[in-house]
Amino acid sequence: MLHRITGSHNELQTADPAHSEMKVKELREALGPLTGRSLSYCTDACLRRYLEARNWNVGKAKKMLEESLEWRAAYRPEDLRWCDVSKEGETGMLFRANFRDRHGRTVLIMTPGKQNSTSIDDQMKLVVYTFENATFGLPEGLEHLVWLIDFTGWSLFNVPLKASRDFLSTMQNHFPERLAMCFLYDPPRIFHATFKIAKYFMDAKTFEKIKFVYPKDEESVEVMKTYFDAENLPAEFGGEATLRYDHEEYSRQMAEDDVKRAAYWALET
Repeated sequence: MLHRITGSHNELQTADPAHSEMKVKELREALGPLTGRSLSYCTDACLRRYLEARNWNVGKAKKMLEESLEWRAAYRPEDLRWCDVSKEGETGMLFRANFRDRHGRTVLIMTPGKQNSTSIDDQMKLVVYTFENATFGLPEGLEHLVWLIDFTGWSLFNVPLKASRDFLSTMQNHFPERLAMCFLYDPPRIFHATFKIAKYFMDAKTFEKIKFVYPKDEESVEVMKTYFDAENLPAEFGGEATLRYDHEEYSRQMAEDDVKRAAYWALET
């Protein structure tokens, strides 16, 4: 049975502040001394996200975080620059929107039908780069991102099962508690079969955040209005705005962001 959209924001409930602080301290002690990039990555907010992802079980959160640190040391997502993924992103298949949702959260827009390559590795690099960039630029006090996925031009061959599995694994395991909501807008019937397979790779929390939205469904339309201002939301998602991806302008913006991220990680551009 497909998971239909509801009116709940479905935000995760965190522990009370005292309990949260205690668990963060326990996890930091369990991790032991950290240096370099690992130390910069493991802020209190970061530790809290891993704890939330593992229901505040320190042992499980420690294992998850250590695996992420190993992945980051090997993949080096903080070293990725726009020039590394620009060709993959030139069609506007995935980009950071120029508007936020009603909660002030960063919005990412994906149109799988605009995929312009068959390289799963290159596709994943674009996803990782975009997540790193978007989370780095989150407004102070906000931890989550919102996804809007447009199925215009989508076919079963746009996103192979392996790519979907790798994508879900990376997002769940190495960017935990970053997703606020993911809206799948007007997916075709054939996608439902794909989703039924992909959901087996999702943890329960991720599954609860993925919502199907249908433009002719009044409930779907009303709930979208609770998340987005119509004048900001592109027409492709039922709003009033014009969605236009300008690769040249976006490239300039990403290059500026790269300089800021490099300075944070004390890297050379």
